[in-house]
Amino acid sequence: MGAARWIGRGEKESADQAAVDAMRLMLDTVSMDGMLFNGEEVGDGTGPAVDVAVDPLEGTRLTALGQPNAIAVIAVAERGTMFFPGAAVYMEKIAVGPQGIDAIDITAPPADNIRAVAKAKGVSTREISVVVLERDRHDELIGELRDAGAKVNLIRDGDVAPAIAAASAGTGVDMLYGIGGTPEGVISAAALKCVGGGIQARLWPRDDEERRKLVEAGLDPARVLTTDDLVTGNDVFVAATGVTTGSLLRGVRYLPNGAVTDSIVMRSRSGTVRRVEATHALDKLEALTGRQYR
Repeated sequence: MGAARWIGRGEKESADQAAVDAMRLMLDTVSMDGMLFNGEEVGDGTGPAVDVAVDPLEGTRLTALGQPNAIAVIAVAERGTMFFPGAAVYMEKIAVGPQGIDAIDITAPPADNIRAVAKAKGVSTREISVVVLERDRHDELIGELRDAGAKVNLIRDGDVAPAIAAASAGTGVDMLYGIGGTPEGVISAAALKCVGGGIQARLWPRDDEERRKLVEAGLDPARVLTTDDLVTGNDVFVAATGVTTGSLLRGVRYLPNGAVTDSIVMRSRSGTVRRVEATHALDKLEALTGRQYR
């Protein structure tokens, strides 16, 4: 909700900062000894030692422009079970639902993966819908996917939500394909571990210097990373809340003196997925936190 007040205002930095501040405020109240990728400690220092991956606002530009699919998301797993990407900012990814896990091969041409997923789902390639980030680096990929018969849905930002959507019924998404953020790949793997989908990934160094740093750190850019490589633990929790309405979650809706949020909460060990619609009294929330939400 901290970010939602910036929807459509053209200020992605303000939206992002509001989300970061609000998430940090809430995390500091949680009974856990949490550690982020960058070594920052979160939680109140008590409770279990856990790895924490967050994206306080996945889709800063989406929020600023009032476009769909912006979410706030957090993943928590046992300490030492989340993949540390080193210097790698980006990775290649393919995310699919349960039927496509054994069909995909990130080393194969995109057309082969489209045909394999279509066969696994028992449908025509023309019925396969693929989400791809709209980037110049994906021009060739988009052409190959379309030549294979797939429908390509281009998004400006935010590939965690479509990764989860690929494993969720009724979203109209069959696959996420392409190069995106490495931390988001780890969060996606955590979520897919909960809902039953899967991901394959490879680190994507942007230049020779980044490749050298990865090799020196013992990370092989050619290695295919699976869901279990990205999150090795079996006790994983993921929660996401919609900021703007998208294929997975509804965005924040405002009432005369309140707001309604739509969230999904997942646990891998039990396979439980909860949908939570919450109503918030903004006067009370602002008094409690000292922050603005409208």
